[in-house]
Amino acid sequence: MFGNLFAVRSPTLVERYNRALEHLTGRRTTLTEFHLDISGYSPEIGDEFGDDLYLNPNGCNRQFILLSTEQKTAPLLNAKFSTSRSILRRWMDENELQLFALTAKDAVAGELVNSVFSIDSPNDLLAIRRIEVEADTTASTVEDGKILQGKIDRFLSEEDAWWDDVLIAEMIEISKKTGDITRNPVVFTHNSFQQNNFYTSHFGGLYVFRDLEEAAVISVRKVDDVSDWDVEYVMDFTQRNDIATFLAVNNLVEPVTSARGRDVAAILQQKLDFIVVDTAASLGERFENPDRRELRRLARRNLKQLPKEYEGLYRLWQWARGQGDWPRISSEHPAYFYTLRASDHADRDLVNMLLAELAPLDVRQLFICHKEAFYRAYAGWSDTKKDYVAEYLASEYMMDKAGAREELFGHEPAMEEPEPTRHPRKRKPVGQPWGRRADDDDDDDDDDDYDDDDRDMIQRVGPWGAVKRR
Repeated sequence: MFGNLFAVRSPTLVERYNRALEHLTGRRTTLTEFHLDISGYSPEIGDEFGDDLYLNPNGCNRQFILLSTEQKTAPLLNAKFSTSRSILRRWMDENELQLFALTAKDAVAGELVNSVFSIDSPNDLLAIRRIEVEADTTASTVEDGKILQGKIDRFLSEEDAWWDDVLIAEMIEISKKTGDITRNPVVFTHNSFQQNNFYTSHFGGLYVFRDLEEAAVISVRKVDDVSDWDVEYVMDFTQRNDIATFLAVNNLVEPVTSARGRDVAAILQQKLDFIVVDTAASLGERFENPDRRELRRLARRNLKQLPKEYEGLYRLWQWARGQGDWPRISSEHPAYFYTLRASDHADRDLVNMLLAELAPLDVRQLFICHKEAFYRAYAGWSDTKKDYVAEYLASEYMMDKAGAREELFGHEPAMEEPEPTRHPRKRKPVGQPWGRRADDDDDDDDDDDYDDDDRDMIQRVGPWGAVKRR
């Protein structure tokens, strides 16, 4: 959980951090050693203050403290928005030279500012469209740099500025604090970022998709009244058909079996192993680093207790090995979301995050794609499952993180999948909910709108059902 944090041990850096912390929050830490994430949040200081949001008031406008550009490789802890780390990392990359020069002498303190100061309703979240990065040193070096740049421009453009002793004296005095800004610029660039599609932990977890022709919000918790939500569609995790169809019609997902050149059977086998371990551990079984033979024994012994997720994935695993027919797994089947991964698009990380939460027994994907959900789940596991998962992540995943991610989520030209012999499918116009409207009649005219393949799609992913239409 706290891997790859930036260590603060020198008195100089501690004092710089305290100056910035006091500048932002009015508080100081008494600790002489601690660790920082990319935003300058310290879990040790959070524990000291009894406040994990001491740099993130109301979980809304994330503040940050930078002591070094080395912080950019650290994770972001207690993230309320999935976009916060990527925005902060991109800003640091764009301004690395300025930050390197500034942090050589002082801490940089700032804030990711959006259009709201508190989040009291889902519509407050939906009002957030753009994030502005505001930052400066505790000595206001950046602000002074802007003032100095204005005086330099005036000096170069005004005809008699060479004789303006006051202007020259002011420039010299400010440059004592800023240094030579013509060689080492201190003005930040690329300070504005769009936030269209994102996940937020507010309200129990919401996935917001606005950068589509029809915007939608997917809620982790069950939602009853959405009449005042300012968005076209609202779904929750109880509406599996609706979510499946939304992902399908917007081309956001593809089957894991489409991975050309990947060992699909091995990927499915690992998902099956995680389910076996979860079932055995919940039944009180004791095991330590089980090998393939031990996992098969655990599966046989607890066969009747294995969940339906195992049954569906096992049939798909048999097909992948050429030992069975292509299984028809509808969105109502508990294994359905285990069979998907994000397709190749700009929001694939967000979609994989959503799929990880919809398929929580796949602990590897949960750990990779949704750290907060993983740690919440981990806290409730038995010691046996904790030991197994920790050992697996340390010995398998952490040894080759890039390779594992490429194996699971990399994209290549799709494989040909088995298809039924049918007529070419008619595509429904974008914006039309799948399935029939409540006022449709049961006469033969339906055949003009739906062919056999339309019904086949509905059978596989379901209608949108009770989603809210704005």
